[in-house]
Amino acid sequence: MNSPSATAFGFEATAIDGTPSPLSAQRGRALLIVNTASACGFTPQFAGLEDLWKTYSERGLTVIGFPCNQFGSQDPGSNSEIGSFCQKNYGVTFPMMSKVDVNGAAAHPLWKWLTAEAPGLLGTKAVKWNFTKFLVGRDGQVIKRYAPTDTPAALKADIEAALAT
Repeated sequence: MNSPSATAFGFEATAIDGTPSPLSAQRGRALLIVNTASACGFTPQFAGLEDLWKTYSERGLTVIGFPCNQFGSQDPGSNSEIGSFCQKNYGVTFPMMSKVDVNGAAAHPLWKWLTAEAPGLLGTKAVKWNFTKFLVGRDGQVIKRYAPTDTPAALKADIEAALAT
């Protein structure tokens, strides 16, 4: 099910509504995978992520949000509450997954793989804060890791390049 994978498309997640969401369904698309939080200083990035989704979805980009409560307990709500918050406050229509851990022994296998494939500053593997982003190419390989301070709009050139391949 979630064994080590050679590409992102080998992993399975659970959608925020509780239904299975195998990443294999996104095969051939570029992915922007983000750990999100509803009560963070970076939470307004939901609007920029939604803009990327609306702008590039038809060209082959899927934005995927993974709520996480590991950083300052900034996403304590239930999956239902998180989904409602994102839709009501930011009009989020891109796929949101169920809340996960992105660090530690209980980290979701996809996040363990992402951080191993694209270590952060000074080679650290741990995600440091909410809204860390990973751009995955159409081939399922990680292209780049972005810091929480990197705005969604700042990723456009890299997304354009990923979609061109």
